[in-house]
Amino acid sequence: MPIYEYQAKSEDASCDFCRAGFERLQKLADAAVLACPQCSHPVRRVISAPNVQSSSTDALKPKNVEKHGFTQYRKVGKGKYEKTAGKGPKKISA
Repeated sequence: MPIYEYQAKSEDASCDFCRAGFERLQKLADAAVLACPQCSHPVRRVISAPNVQSSSTDALKPKNVEKHGFTQYRKVGKGKYEKTAGKGPKKISA
């Protein structure tokens, strides 16, 4: 579910909350918020930069996987996998 940002359409008669902007976690199918939840002043959805994680992160490195309590395997043959990190069995096969 994406996080949408909202801000007051105009600064007159709006509260500090909607003037500064606020976020809402909403489904794509949910209707846009039309009014501030605190002062009922009209708000608009603000376009913001998406949070994109690059592939150069350390998220899938064996040390990081093991640190977070997961087990990681790599494929070594058809239906055969070998452990690269974690506490699971050394090998698994189909």
